[in-house]
Amino acid sequence: MKLIIINGPNLNLLGKREPEVYGNKTFEDYFADLQFKYKDVQLEYFQSNIEGELIGKIQEVGFSYDGIVLNAAAYTHTSVGIGDAIKAVTTPVVEVHISNTHKREEFRHVSYISPVAKGVILGFGLQSYDLAIQSFLK
Repeated sequence: MKLIIINGPNLNLLGKREPEVYGNKTFEDYFADLQFKYKDVQLEYFQSNIEGELIGKIQEVGFSYDGIVLNAAAYTHTSVGIGDAIKAVTTPVVEVHISNTHKREEFRHVSYISPVAKGVILGFGLQSYDLAIQSFLK
């Protein structure tokens, strides 16, 4: 099983950014925990603050990986291009959010990812990633 977690803008600041919303753990530390837990899964990680780089990574892995766990962050609510990239590839995508976006500002209630994703997991903190990985293993 070959999975990749793709994180969008500002998620490189986890552990520092709004700890009351996102917690105190860096994503790199959490990713190490996931790699330890899922030793039988080839688990990779990519993060970018640049929309085109996220689209490029989806296209790069979107025909050869077993799954993509995608937290497009703010691009979730603005990027038709990321939604189109997901539609264009064959690898299934699970949309993930650390916070419950429906409890936040109204613009965060709209997702260009959800209509083309295999599923959506949100509001469980970093555990949302773990739940997404589990969805590919079942």
